[in-house]
Amino acid sequence: MNHSVRRLTRCAVLTALALAISVCEGLVPLTVLIPLPGLRLGLANLVTVYALCILSSREALAILVSRCLLSALVGGNLTALAFSLTGGVFALLTMWALLHFRGFSLFGVCIAGAAAHNAGQILAAIAVLGSPAIAVYLAPLLLASVATGAVTGAASILLVRRVPRPADRKS
Repeated sequence: MNHSVRRLTRCAVLTALALAISVCEGLVPLTVLIPLPGLRLGLANLVTVYALCILSSREALAILVSRCLLSALVGGNLTALAFSLTGGVFALLTMWALLHFRGFSLFGVCIAGAAAHNAGQILAAIAVLGSPAIAVYLAPLLLASVATGAVTGAASILLVRRVPRPADRKS
């Protein structure tokens, strides 16, 4: 099979997986345990982290953007696209940068990614609502991102270690 077809197929499968995880996660509201509206573990981020670690940053970005677009369409909430895409891109850029520095574990990278995601969402909320007052919500979200990032970080470590590299991407 052609290398580009393989890459496209792999990205499509990973996008579908991330979308399925996102939809399933939306069915189990974390706000029952922690009363912060819109709080999620961010399990779809596992696919982004996997793509960043095993594939390429370009493929990770394509998967992220595709998942965010499809999630907004499936959920019927295009306003949510601004929040998920801004948060996702902030998280991706943060994790990409930290993965290139020595001294950061994947666990720490995921916690930083969760914090960046929340910061990006707050910035999107300020832009959408036209009010900086929503920024007071950032402190509790950043606290929660330590816990949610730790969960995805621990899962990401297992995922990256145990899921085989693609045959055309051995290193």
